Amino acid sequence: MTEFFEYLRELNTASVLLRLTLSMLCGGMIGLERGRKRRPAGFRTYMLVCLGATLTMLLGQYEYVMLAGPWASTAAEIGTRVDVSRFGAQVINGIGFLGAGTIIVTGRQEVKGLTTAAALWASACMGLAVGAGFYECVLLGFILIFLSIRVLPAIESIIVESARNINLYVEFRSLDDVGVIINRIKAQGAQIFEVDIDRGRDENMRRPSAVFSIRLSQRLPHTKVIAAISGLEGVYTIEEI
Repeated sequence: MTEFFEYLRELNTASVLLRLTLSMLCGGMIGLERGRKRRPAGFRTYMLVCLGATLTMLLGQYEYVMLAGPWASTAAEIGTRVDVSRFGAQVINGIGFLGAGTIIVTGRQEVKGLTTAAALWASACMGLAVGAGFYECVLLGFILIFLSIRVLPAIESIIVESARNINLYVEFRSLDDVGVIINRIKAQGAQIFEVDIDRGRDENMRRPSAVFSIRLSQRLPHTKVIAAISGLEGVYTIEEI
């Protein structure tokens, strides 16, 4: 058993596949828990960030092995003080500014762009592996990142739709309607644990609105709560975010 784990700690195709797959599963499981609670960073975001971090660590090990072996003569000519990993570190730091630019908070208090930023960062990590010629890692990393972006959204949607925690954005006629909406939600057997109210601005013709963070009972579907609130006279707009 010890020899088996020692083999997996070496830098080989089986080890690379296991590490990338494990990072995808671990990151996805953590993100799944956050996604079920309707937090901004969810399933795919955690998965992509964990994948990118694994790619970076594998790249560092690959560079060390290559500098001690096939690249040893070249490294000796350049000088032993050269640390090639420093170039990659600057890329990782720099891509954070681009990723931050893709994240926005909408007027409905909804965070968008987190998965895009995570995918951008993971792609930068994969680009470093391409530049180093770590082809096995590049191929496996590309397949897993592509699956995270292309295939897993459908799975994430199913999980989110069956989640007990939901956030509802509601526009209404006046602040007096807040109490009516809260009573209607409680009448459905749901629990409200946070209400974020926007009083609106008359000069911009904005109606008052609120974001309700709700925990549903075990068998209460999302559509039933939404239909119950939309039936109120003072409600203009309702949307699950």
